[in-house]
Amino acid sequence: MEDYRRIADRLAEEILTGRLKAGERLPPQRVFAKRRRIAGSTAGRVYGELVRRGLVVGEVGRGTFVRAAPVPSGRALAEPATAAVVNLELNYPSVEGQSELLAGGLVPLLRADVLGEVTRTVAATGTAAAREAVAGLLSGSGWRPHPEQLLFAGNARQAIAGALASLVRPGGRVGVEALTYPLVKEIAARIGCTLVPLETDGEGLLPEAVAAAHHSAPLSALYVQPTLHNPTSATMGDARKRELAEVVRESGLPVVEDRIWSFLHEEGVPFAAYAPERVHVVDGLSKRVAPGLTVGFLVVPEGRVEAAAGALRSGGWTAGRFALEAGTRWIQEGVVDRLVADRRADAARRQRVVAELLAGFAVRADPSAYYAWWELPSPWRADTFTAAAAARGIAVTPGSAFAVGAQGAPDAVRLGLASVPVPALGQALRTLRDVARGGP
Repeated sequence: MEDYRRIADRLAEEILTGRLKAGERLPPQRVFAKRRRIAGSTAGRVYGELVRRGLVVGEVGRGTFVRAAPVPSGRALAEPATAAVVNLELNYPSVEGQSELLAGGLVPLLRADVLGEVTRTVAATGTAAAREAVAGLLSGSGWRPHPEQLLFAGNARQAIAGALASLVRPGGRVGVEALTYPLVKEIAARIGCTLVPLETDGEGLLPEAVAAAHHSAPLSALYVQPTLHNPTSATMGDARKRELAEVVRESGLPVVEDRIWSFLHEEGVPFAAYAPERVHVVDGLSKRVAPGLTVGFLVVPEGRVEAAAGALRSGGWTAGRFALEAGTRWIQEGVVDRLVADRRADAARRQRVVAELLAGFAVRADPSAYYAWWELPSPWRADTFTAAAAARGIAVTPGSAFAVGAQGAPDAVRLGLASVPVPALGQALRTLRDVARGGP
């Protein structure tokens, strides 16, 4: 018997490509089942899956209709709103069976004798159980954070803000990769610091670029993504991490290491292991679990707990108790590990689609990443290509969103691979491929 999810995937592709129009009524389930030669219960599961994806809506007494637009999934602070049918700007992974896995960890928290406690406020230091659970989750490759050096924010973005606010005074300079996470630009503007773009290569940040910038005018801190850099997917090797650690030690530079995507990559020793007295590690649950109920993690060097906790409190960035308790249970019960394994397989599958459909183009992507960096063929410019994609119902992120400083933004776009069904991703990539070949 054909799996209901495959049938739902085909219908989803018809909706997302416009073959099934907004407002169009689907046949009654019994009619659909007869046409497809499937059981009525299977038809019910197909329709239920489409409702879960936000592609159709059921109206009592009238039937099931294609939505006018997919349900919005939320958006990072620095990303503009879009009405595109296929959104390759957003990048929130979701895998089959995820809701069922997460539901089990929430049930005990909803008991009347527990709910009152887990809806109270909680300090930036969280709870002992949360610190132990997260220390275990983040451990690996010879590095384990000390539980007493863990702090908790509402999400990883807030953990970045708290770390930088605790390290950099207004007017300070923060070194970053020349292409960086867009929200860091927003954070820098809010706390009044200046971002200094630093040169990179295929392995990420160049240590000599850090040293030269700091010598020219002292840096207050360094923000870096050593593993699966967003947007290029570059990952530092161990030798590069050792060289960078030597530079930050010699210069006395504190570092904020963003590891939010590192769970997808079977890497070596984290950068924090090379300079634990200098590195503040940021991670979280948004990509591992879900964007709407998440917790950010901040591992700070010894002696930095009070300063970083104070910054989180003053910014209103501490974690919510309910989300913290839910996340702790999901970690303890192995739910997060299962979701990570599923996401790794899902990301690899989507990268194979990219490799097949964009073969011959200059695409930089790690086989384990959930995004790809497409350096556009001449004479395309990033802004005109982004507009051409939008005209065809596809949203992509232009290189200017990631570029720092006065240098020209690269004529490239980032493709977020995680937030649309695989059939829709494939169709979108075919369309973008044809657009790129056709020229502006």
